[in-house]
Parts: sequence; structure tokens; C-alpha cells
Amino acid sequence: MSRLLEKYKGEVVKALTEKFSYKNVMQVPKLEKIVINMAVGDAVGNSKALESAVNDLTIIAGQKPIVTRAKKSLAAWKLRQGMPIGCKVTLRGQRMYEFLDKFMNVALPRVRDFRGVSRNSFDGRGNYALGVKEQLIFPEIEYDKIDKIRGMDIIIVTTAQTDEEAREFLSLMGMPFANA
Repeated sequence: MSRLLEKYKGEVVKALTEKFSYKNVMQVPKLEKIVINMAVGDAVGNSKALESAVNDLTIIAGQKPIVTRAKKSLAAWKLRQGMPIGCKVTLRGQRMYEFLDKFMNVALPRVRDFRGVSRNSFDGRGNYALGVKEQLIFPEIEYDKIDKIRGMDIIIVTTAQTDEEAREFLSLMGMPFANA
């Protein structure tokens, strides 16, 4: 069992139950999944770019991502419907907790001038999304082996009903929010 899951079961459930006075342990917010999405704009003219993005995401997430394709054709960007333009991976269970632990405690502190993540990136239903500007913050990525610095979107999906519950849940889990 991962450190984060133990922390959740040991401390977080108790603290959230006291704060929001839940009557049932099933009401306590928990992690549902983490989706990591990497858009590769230069995949239109260069198929190798998508390949290297898939490799990077595989190393970071620990499982093979699926290739996402264009829904519409856009002539201005030389994009045709069905062209591969990115990749995404959905983490659940053990891998999800291990990734979040690594992300909060190893990767985020490696960001230049890091002062915490935004408190306002909740969607109104208790899910949190943030963007990372470069894949180099993850320790598994070797600087010499990357062809281009790429960013990614990380969406943390929780079972929380409100943003307030989700914010409290994630901060108890150890998410380094910026002081507002």
C-alpha cells in the first residue's frame, strides 16, 4: 500500500469527517482518477514528436498512454479530422496514489520559483486541474534524451461534492497550495 493511501485512511478521513460532519464514511471525498494529457501541436508535421511525447508520458505515469486524435479539421493549422495530435493516460488505484505522491513531494518542488499551486483551479464539482510547463520536473526524465520541452495538463478527479471539500481534502493529502 502506498504512503499516500495510508495517510488518507489514517488521518485524512478522520479530519474531513470532523470538519464537514459526515454521517457515513462513504461521504468522505476520495481520489477517483488522475488524467494526464499532453498535447503535441508539432505532431501535425512531425510524427516523431508524438512518439517521443508518448515515451515521456509512459515513463512519467508508469503506463502506456493512448493517442488522442483531432475531432475537427482546421485549415489554419493544417489539421485534418482524425490526425493524431496528443496523448493522455488515466491513472487509477495504486498507480494513481504513487503518481500523486511523487508529483506533490518530488516533481512540484523542482519547479523554478515554486510558491505553491493555485487555489482557484477547481471546476465547481470538486475536481482540480493544473498545467505543468515542462516534463523535466519529473526525476525519471533524462535531460539529454528529450527532443523538446513539452507541458502537460494534470486533472485530479475526486468524489467531493463542492470545491471547498475538495480543497480541504487535497491540502490534507499534502497538495502545496499557494497562500492566498
